[in-house]
Amino acid sequence: MANHYFVVCVDNDEYAASLEVRKLYEVLPDEDAAKYGQIRIIDESGDDYLYPESFFAPVELPALTEERILRAA
Repeated sequence: MANHYFVVCVDNDEYAASLEVRKLYEVLPDEDAAKYGQIRIIDESGDDYLYPESFFAPVELPALTEERILRAA
């Protein structure tokens, strides 16, 4: 499960309909986006989009919590 990475939204300025502050999001790998300070997540629309990386804070989850979240998806 080490290939999974989670973040919590800490800012949704200009994206209030797409992002919820304090909500957990799984990051989808995107090396090109990372070069430009962007992060790819599945937002409230159900599609994956790029957002400023500064809108999120990394979250380290206990293994059991991560397992249960991924199983529920």
